[in-house]
Amino acid sequence: MDEQTKIELEAAVFRRLVEHLRGRTDVQNIDMMNLAGFCRNCLSNWYADAAAEKDMSLDKDAAREIVYGMPYGDWKAKYQTEATAAQKAAFDKNKP
Repeated sequence: MDEQTKIELEAAVFRRLVEHLRGRTDVQNIDMMNLAGFCRNCLSNWYADAAAEKDMSLDKDAAREIVYGMPYGDWKAKYQTEATAAQKAAFDKNKP
């Protein structure tokens, strides 16, 4: 596989992952962190990091809007629930 095709496939996979996560608003970030060790905010941070590696400025809010498909505050107001004591305990135990 040539490098350009690899990049295009990786980009397509990323876009599909983001679309999947946008559709799964029932899945809370804390659950993702507890099970997989990353969440939507991590993806946003990685996106901003990748931009920085290309000498591009992308602040946290702009990166989150790319991943969430809306401003982060709007997503939180619509979809984020209060973490349970069990979720918080699991996060404290497993956080990277």
